[in-house]
Amino acid sequence: MPAASIRRDHDRPAPPLLLAEAGLAILAASLAVRLVPFRTLAEWLSRGAGGAVPADAETAYWLWRAVLAWARRLPWRALCFEQGLAAFVLLRGRGLDATLHYGAATIGGELKAHVWVTSGPTDVVGCENQEDYGLLARFPS
Repeated sequence: MPAASIRRDHDRPAPPLLLAEAGLAILAASLAVRLVPFRTLAEWLSRGAGGAVPADAETAYWLWRAVLAWARRLPWRALCFEQGLAAFVLLRGRGLDATLHYGAATIGGELKAHVWVTSGPTDVVGCENQEDYGLLARFPS
């Protein structure tokens, strides 16, 4: 099934087990962003995947849906960094390639940061506006 048709399939709910896993991942990511120094997170993210295969479009779609579902419903703000960490964990937990990109841009006179995740050539989370940001770091590098 082409990615374009998969992305439009909003009638089917995400699998319950994936939703539960995504909930735990975004909770852990939210705690990590608040409690773990960035240097420690960067070291953890830099650990190589060792020949992992990229996610297919359907897997990436369902991971995106599950992470976004939680991010929109949490009583606190789970922004791109938390969403990206959660997606990274979900991909790696499946033995799939995951790359977290960290970028910045000046938007409306303010410096803004953004995180997005890809799996090989496949966009997963936060990729909608990645071209607006200059890449500062990629994990693993």
